[in-house]
Amino acid sequence: MNSGIVYAFTAFVIWGLFPVYFKTLHQIPALEILAHRMAWSLVFILAVLVARHHWAWLRPALRDRRLIARFAASAMLLSANWGIYIWAVNAGHIVEASLGYFINPLINVLFGFVFLHERMRVLQWCAVALAALGVAWLTWQNGAPPWISLALALTFGGYGLLRKTATLGALEGLALETVLLFPVAIVYLMTIGMAGASHFTHASLGLQLLLAAAGPITAVPLLLFAAAARRIPLSMLGLIQYVTPTLQLLVGVLIYGEPFGSVRAIGYGAIWVALALYSFEGLRGTLAAARQARRAA
Repeated sequence: MNSGIVYAFTAFVIWGLFPVYFKTLHQIPALEILAHRMAWSLVFILAVLVARHHWAWLRPALRDRRLIARFAASAMLLSANWGIYIWAVNAGHIVEASLGYFINPLINVLFGFVFLHERMRVLQWCAVALAALGVAWLTWQNGAPPWISLALALTFGGYGLLRKTATLGALEGLALETVLLFPVAIVYLMTIGMAGASHFTHASLGLQLLLAAAGPITAVPLLLFAAAARRIPLSMLGLIQYVTPTLQLLVGVLIYGEPFGSVRAIGYGAIWVALALYSFEGLRGTLAAARQARRAA
């Protein structure tokens, strides 16, 4: 249990500090950072697979057309999520990006209801409705919906839905996704390289190393998250996940000086109350299931 909590907390802290990493690369276009993230992620994951001698799953996976199609879709959603997030951070929208990951658990609940026919309890409906009111308030006050937040929440929610129903584990699934993304990334990087528009070739050694570090920076928290999910209850994992958007919000406001006035506070407050209801309902359900299991035993 303790090691699982440490793994989960470490993963969510790394994700929470992502804005600091991407801000150091602000002089490089978001699309080029995304391509490097795709390419170096595969390099790092291949190194992990080599170290673990873990190849038996690959040949059957590549022969399964349905599996390839599912992971091609999840890879597209993942790359869209990465690209939107990188652009948002470097365009000065860290606070709005953090909102997307506050909303994401509630999007997961909705997707489970719509696509997996999971039952939603009364408090879960209340949480979703309250979050919708928060988004409506922000839309009314700003004159437009928080598109960055919604895009991040929907793409990551869709990614989670596809991965939930997939047969491969975390490492194998990420390896297959990066294998599918790698050709796109390499073609793009070669194209801008031949056109003389590559920022990587003209960057300092420090920036080049930072771009190459996108591989382990992407893969390590995902592997820690997978290890944590095997060791602690999902309800606890769901509570710890709020470390990520909370840190992102604090980084945006305290380090990079993004505005967070009373209008945003009201909208975010409604979403935070919704998350509190959602978390309470999840804990209550977990405790009820544990009591039933003890009685059955």
